[in-house]
Amino acid sequence: MDNTSDAQQEEIFQQYRSLLFSIAYRMLGSVMDAEDCVQEAFLRWYTRESEEEVENPKAYLCTLVTRRCIDRLRSAQAQRETYTGLWLPEPLIETTTTDPSTLSELGESLSMAFLLLLERLSPLERAVFLLRQVFDYDYAGIAEIVGKSEENCRQVMHRARRHLPTNGRLTQAPSYEQQQRVFTQFLQAYLNGDMDGLLHTLSDEIVLHADGGGKVRAALKPLYGAERVARYLLGLQQKVWQHVKATIQPAQINGQPGLVAYLRERWDEGQLPALLDQEPWYQQAADKGLAVLAMVFTCGDNQVREIDIIVNPEKLRHIPPLTTGVGNHNL
Repeated sequence: MDNTSDAQQEEIFQQYRSLLFSIAYRMLGSVMDAEDCVQEAFLRWYTRESEEEVENPKAYLCTLVTRRCIDRLRSAQAQRETYTGLWLPEPLIETTTTDPSTLSELGESLSMAFLLLLERLSPLERAVFLLRQVFDYDYAGIAEIVGKSEENCRQVMHRARRHLPTNGRLTQAPSYEQQQRVFTQFLQAYLNGDMDGLLHTLSDEIVLHADGGGKVRAALKPLYGAERVARYLLGLQQKVWQHVKATIQPAQINGQPGLVAYLRERWDEGQLPALLDQEPWYQQAADKGLAVLAMVFTCGDNQVREIDIIVNPEKLRHIPPLTTGVGNHNL
């Protein structure tokens, strides 16, 4: 039988690319690593097809991606144990080159809160749990992908559910309109420096996480409670944003309301605020219009329940440069 042509292979690969990225990103929490895994799977499949035809490309590609992700997670575990401060996933933004459909598919399983919960699982548990709970594979399919027996996969799934609150069931997020309403109220209060307005938009049980990776200053531990979170955010505004010219751009991040911040101009030596102590990086970001911060909001029906701030430059490098448009806010 003739092998699949290059054009046919490309067409098949593009057909499944969104699914492959969806699996890889949820496994790894990294846009860049997920894209690398998907590309590696394609190259492996391309080479295999030149020797013998693969009967089920979808199953073969999903197997390649999942097993590569398991291997990468095992390598990453030691690195995360020595990671400076809190580790957060790379923000997945609607305007990235990633297929936008991945942001609307299986919505709540993209949220920062859900991805952080998955960090409690071993690489194998994470793979089995996602394939079963999120992607609705049966145990026979999961067993083939991860190279274990069906019974073993059932046991792994049982252990994974024990490690997660409410057995890892996805919660129903408020509607897009509700989330945008809460986010708009928060943003207006924040831009106005309105402490009372901020407290009104923040849940009493709110938690704030910040990830600087030891490369940029950020809170090293979670912050809890509306007043503490509000004071932290207003402190950033007074110590940083009032001293530099910046633009914040609203965006959908991990299927949730968010914003991305950019610096708009250079500054004289020694004039950078103390909190922005990595001056070469920020100068480069200002020159090239690179993102310096991504902030993601988990909203309830009426208030913000969680805020995740990513300032580690390595986790922002995939975000497109600043674009002008309606909705941007200059600081």
